[in-house]
Amino acid sequence: MIYRHHIAPPRAFTQFSHDLIRHPRLSSDAVRLLTWQLSLPEGAREPLSRTAERANIGGCAFTRAKRQLKAEGFVHERRLQGPGGRWVTQQLVSSVPLNEAEAAKILARMPAAAAVSPQLAPSPRIPAVGEPTPLLSDGYPNRTPGENTSHQPPKPPAPELEREPKAKREPATPPLAALGEAQALAATFPHLSPDLRHIPRAMQAELTHLTARWLAAGHAPTAVRTHILRGLPDDGTPVHRPGGLLRHLLREVPAVPAPTPPPPAPDAPPPAGITGPRLSPRLTGTRECEGHHVQPMVFRPLNDETLCPRCTADPGMQTPRESCPPTLRQRTVIA
Repeated sequence: MIYRHHIAPPRAFTQFSHDLIRHPRLSSDAVRLLTWQLSLPEGAREPLSRTAERANIGGCAFTRAKRQLKAEGFVHERRLQGPGGRWVTQQLVSSVPLNEAEAAKILARMPAAAAVSPQLAPSPRIPAVGEPTPLLSDGYPNRTPGENTSHQPPKPPAPELEREPKAKREPATPPLAALGEAQALAATFPHLSPDLRHIPRAMQAELTHLTARWLAAGHAPTAVRTHILRGLPDDGTPVHRPGGLLRHLLREVPAVPAPTPPPPAPDAPPPAGITGPRLSPRLTGTRECEGHHVQPMVFRPLNDETLCPRCTADPGMQTPRESCPPTLRQRTVIA
């Protein structure tokens, strides 16, 4: 149950119809904007945008409310050119809905000069204080020169230096013997990876020429295939131009790496001048510790030290030991 208490104001009030306040198609912002405008004093020229600012109606809410008022006939607008060529917008706010013809009759009675706000009208110019002064420069020349002084005289042409023609750097032509092998190798490129399956046929001659340069430099066909496979994207990125990718990978020919010597066989005889058992490659550069150990200890010295890091840290293990000749299979290595 709700109770209402109403006291009629003795002054500063405006009468509104219940149909306006309870309009079913007007939002609360539209009703507030309309009632605020109708409550302004007679002769006020406050635009709807200024009323929305004073009523704390946001930009989007103001646009929606204005669109509803224009659709229901409570607000009408027209643009016309006032005095001085300035275009102005006239807004008509009514307490009852009006159609276009009725709004046009009411707007036709209002002069265009009344639509210009006095704050926006240009103010009269105030002349500067004091008498006019002469120019600060020396003024114009006394006589008119006969010659053309608007452009500077042309500069003499600079002497042309004789330049030697640059020799065009042409790529080295591979020998004919390598072209046949390169053509067979280039034909296998589409089978290396699904990304290289669609290589244009027009690029076969160019890829053959690039592959021949690799073979002529001493690279094996296996090295060429490995270089191409390493250059393919490994993160799943699709290759849209496989021919261009191969051209990029084969354009620069690196130097052939020097062959690494094969490791010596375990039962191979030791080199000349070396007696005794032969150390394995894993023990190259190691030295036997002179400290006290249960069995011989081999470590890799950094400089000329004779004790391993464990003996260096523990002084009690630095006592020289008496042991039999070491056996390589019983040694412990400290890397």
